[in-house]
Amino acid sequence: MKLLRGRTHDIVLGKPGSPCDLVFMGASEPTDLKRLKELKTWIEPNGAVWVIRPKGGRSVLRDTDLIDAGLAAGLVDNKIASFSETHGAMRFVFRLRDRPK
Repeated sequence: MKLLRGRTHDIVLGKPGSPCDLVFMGASEPTDLKRLKELKTWIEPNGAVWVIRPKGGRSVLRDTDLIDAGLAAGLVDNKIASFSETHGAMRFVFRLRDRPK
């Protein structure tokens, strides 16, 4: 968090007061992914929710678990990234045709 605050001043922990560009959430269990439905209401139409989870054998979550949860929430994945040595991240966005006006 300290490194992030060094790069930008507009970090909010918890629900933002208005829609924002990026939301980051941690997930370690399949039940954590149910939050995607709520978090999608926090982002701008062209924003994204990044789900951070343990990499590989450290996690009970598989890529397909995240993809399925995103689809159930009305979002699609469009990027996978290495977040750190121990954690990976998957980005979820609205489909172009589903973006709120």
